[in-house]
Amino acid sequence: MSGLDVLIVEDEAFQREILSDFLVQEGHHVMAAENGRRALELVAKHFFDLVLLDFRMPGMDGLELLQELKRLNPELDAVIITAFGTIETAVAAMKAGARDFITKPIDFDQLTLLIERITEHRRLIRENRLLKEHLQAKGVSSDALRYQSRQMAELINLAGRVAASEATVLIQGETGTGKELLARLIHNLSPRADRPMVPINCAAIPETLIESELFGHEKGAFTGASQRRIGLCGQADGGTLFLDEIGELSPAVQVKLLRFLQERQFQRVGGDRMVKADVRIICATHRDLEAKIREGSFREDFYYRINVVSLKVPPLRERREDIPVLMDYFLQRFARANGKTVEGITREARDLLIRYDYPGNVRELENIMERAVVISRGPLITVAELPFAGGSKGSHDGAEGMSKPKASLQQAVAELERQMIQEALMASESNQSRAAERLGLSERMLRYKLKKYGFK
Repeated sequence: MSGLDVLIVEDEAFQREILSDFLVQEGHHVMAAENGRRALELVAKHFFDLVLLDFRMPGMDGLELLQELKRLNPELDAVIITAFGTIETAVAAMKAGARDFITKPIDFDQLTLLIERITEHRRLIRENRLLKEHLQAKGVSSDALRYQSRQMAELINLAGRVAASEATVLIQGETGTGKELLARLIHNLSPRADRPMVPINCAAIPETLIESELFGHEKGAFTGASQRRIGLCGQADGGTLFLDEIGELSPAVQVKLLRFLQERQFQRVGGDRMVKADVRIICATHRDLEAKIREGSFREDFYYRINVVSLKVPPLRERREDIPVLMDYFLQRFARANGKTVEGITREARDLLIRYDYPGNVRELENIMERAVVISRGPLITVAELPFAGGSKGSHDGAEGMSKPKASLQQAVAELERQMIQEALMASESNQSRAAERLGLSERMLRYKLKKYGFK
């Protein structure tokens, strides 16, 4: 991706010039405005990927301007520049729609890395938009593509790339994170989309029946087998078999599934001939399969066969940026379904919903929103309609009693970062490549942070 189209909004001419010169040297296309009015004029006439805007300006301040800019271009990324790096500034900026904020005096290395992250995020969003358009053209629901976070953008992007292949996929994640939605997305984007996706919950079927469910049986194979049963592998021929909660299968059934994965053929229970089936396998689990291997309850050879491509769905508490998008979607959906004229959520209720930890993940948020819509009395959902309004669930519930940190956000984040880097280096025996991998950083980013925090 070539350089970004960047708008600088800064009332100080010297700061505008320094920023502009730096960004042009970095390969970006830059325009500048000295105040909010001029910025709005430029955004109305030109396309911008990113706006860097000062927090404190005469007339319209940075937050007011950002809200107006977002109305003109909702997809505009924004970074607030401020000399007041407090938690209040950060919270206000994020609520207004800023991607991030940076403090004065500007660290240009930090700014470069921030713009690199935004550039990559915009690339992911653009590719994912094409995936969504592809699904819509086929008349398929794109509910799995409701997110704001970088984690989900990367996950959806990877799922789209995996879809075109025949690789077996293992989807891991806590209960309620949307593993089946992701599996359906992969199927619907695959060359097998015109054939069925057949799901089975391995935890819901007794061990004595699971083999018959998967492979079918012949008439008379056992008491009650009054006729031949094709089985789910046969039903999925040409399409996709989705094995949910794969961690609940017994080792005996794992052996038979392993043989099917290797040979693409199986025997029905009570049968004496091999039946071929062209099936793609997608598995999902909330279990730690590697731990189950160590315990001896999950076969290592089967694990490596189903784990050709691994997708991990993050829990909702680790991607809070997605909560507002999902809550608004569920509100509209359940309002339509129940014939209610619920138009929105009060600020206090919205804050509680964003701060709650969701042990049940997206499924729990969906349940909370449905309940709130059903029992709501007015056009707005209030705290009274939320099941945890009393403040007993989750570590982030209830705004009352939460003390404000005395340190600035910048200081708190810096201290946490420094500590995590130190722990990663110790665990990796000072190997920077392994430490970067543990931290989820590029080696370049880690080197920058090591220099920043004075590590030798």
